[in-house]
Parts: sequence; structure tokens; C-alpha cells
Amino acid sequence: MLFAYKTRLFFFVLVALAVMSCTPCQGQAALLLEEPYGFFGTINPTGHNAIYFGRICAETPTKLRRCEPGELGSVIARYQGINSYDWIAVPLIPYLYSVDTEVQIPDRVNRQQVNLMRQRYFETHLQQNLGEDVLRGNLVHGGWTQLLGTSYERRTYVFRFDTTPEQDEAVIEMLNARANQSHFNLFYNNCADFARQILNIYFPRTFRRSIFPDAGMTTPKQITYKLMRYARKHPDAHLQVYEISQIPGYRRLSHANKSIAESLTTTAYAVPIFLLNPYLAGGIFVDYLARGRFHMVLRNPEVIKPDELSTLTDRTVPNENPASAKMQTPGAAGGDPPQIPTLNTANPGLEGIRITNE
Repeated sequence: MLFAYKTRLFFFVLVALAVMSCTPCQGQAALLLEEPYGFFGTINPTGHNAIYFGRICAETPTKLRRCEPGELGSVIARYQGINSYDWIAVPLIPYLYSVDTEVQIPDRVNRQQVNLMRQRYFETHLQQNLGEDVLRGNLVHGGWTQLLGTSYERRTYVFRFDTTPEQDEAVIEMLNARANQSHFNLFYNNCADFARQILNIYFPRTFRRSIFPDAGMTTPKQITYKLMRYARKHPDAHLQVYEISQIPGYRRLSHANKSIAESLTTTAYAVPIFLLNPYLAGGIFVDYLARGRFHMVLRNPEVIKPDELSTLTDRTVPNENPASAKMQTPGAAGGDPPQIPTLNTANPGLEGIRITNE
């Protein structure tokens, strides 16, 4: 009897240890919807997509690894003009604010400050890997400045979802194994197409290019809409929505993302298109009415302040136990924080989003 009791007790302890050891197994990733800004954002108001990973870190800007405890993850995206690389990985804090730690993030900036912070971080952490001849970027062509300090340019919405270690490992293996060679095409191989490919690892056969809307093109707003629609049908994804505000002083506030059909129908583009080809204009308008009017009204999602970025890796109820962001180096960009019971439903940010045209 005593032996049987000890056996059951030993088995119970083993099970408990197994459960505890699996507590940090759940990770987080997020689709970033970045608003358009400036002159280029006016002529192409689709914005930008990037993917944030709480468990995947940047050993270099072009090589990934698993994160160590205390790291905050990395942002990976497809950009044009980065020495022919297809994707670049940057630690979270530098990607948003061009600095190493949250205590260095200013409350307000001017153009000179932004340029100085970007230059310092680039020379210290990126230049050796990306090359001295990599373009800085200008009004026409992108460059390495796209990788740093995005929060000085625009507002970002974060659509966070749960991941498994196996899914994260699949992303690491895929991106490290394949040739990191750019075949960027604004129409059929852009930043949203990169996000579509990555999201299909986590949600297989969910994100596809379609003829309608947007004439077969993939746009950031379209990808975000499909992710939200999936999450409403699959609450186990635990989609949560946050806002990372634009730091004031450098630029005017960014503006809302639009789809292709919406851009051509609701802006000044509609007039010359109609004059050149009324049938084409009519087709675009029908596309917009039939499939292109997917609206995302974000009603007061939780705003993540610069000193609360660890919210993106914590399994916490919104506004509970905010933690300070840790220092990030080029190889220190994310982590496996202590696990807290997962939420059964999306946070109020998701509940406050109205999506139509389903």
C-alpha cells in the first residue's frame, strides 16, 4: 500500500513538473499594421506590414535564433533597397525608437534628433552586417532608415496572437535556410505578401491572394482584415489588439491605411482614371463596393507606452502588471517571460473593432 502511494505521488510530481516546464511553451507573435505617412503615403496610402516575434531574436539582421530569457523579440519585414536583402530583422526597441533601451526614448523629437539616433544605431549595430554602401533612403527609394524609429514616422497597430515553439522554429528554419535575396515587387511581392507567407505558417491556408478586392494585389489592410476575421471565428488564437502611438514632433500624424480599390475610388485618382477609361473606373468602383469596403474601426485599443513594451510578451490581462522593457542589442531581441493564464477571449481592443463586408 505504501509503495503504491509513493508511486502515485511520484507520478503526480512528474506530471506537475511537466506542466510547469511547459508553462513558457506558449509564445506570442503579432502582425503590425503601420499607417502611411508623408508624401509617399499620400500617393500610396496602403501603409506597411511587419511581423513581430516575441520568441525569435536577431543574431544578425539576416540570421535568426531563439530568444534568451528577458529579451523582447524582433520585428521582421520585407523592405526595398536594403542591399538586395529580402527581409531584415531588428530588435523591437530599435525598430520602434532607434535606441537600445526604453529609458533613452524621448517624449518628443525633431528631425535632427531622429537623424542622429538613427545614424548612431546604424553605425554601431547594423552597418557591419548590411554593408557600408547600403542606401540611407530618400523620397523615391527606401533604405536602412526604414528599419529604425518607425514610431517617429507613424502610428502602429499591433494584432498579437499565440504561437507554439514548433511554429516559431519553423519560421526560424525557413528564413535561415532560404536565400535572403530580394525579389521585391510593389504589386505582387511586397511587404504584405511577406506577412501573408509568414502568417500561413501559423494559420495554414488562411491567407491567399485573391482577384477581388484590389485586383489580386496584397495590401496591409487586407491582410489585417483577414486575420481579424479568422480570430473572430477561432477565439483560441487569443488575438489582442494594441496601439503604439506616434512620437510627436518629427512629422505630422500619419493617416489611416487604405486598400487599393479604396485608394483609387475615394481619392483624386478617381478623376483621371474616369477620364482615361470610364469602364476601368466603373470596374474599380464596383470592386470597391462589392469586396473592397472592409472597414476596421479601432475603438480605443490599449495604448502601449514605451516603458510597457514587455506587454507584447507577457500573458497578462490588459493594464495589469506592466513591466519595463529590457535593453536590446542586435542579438538580444525577444524572450520567454513568465507565463500567466491565457485569456479566453480577445481583449477590449478586439471587441472594439468593427469589421464589415464578411
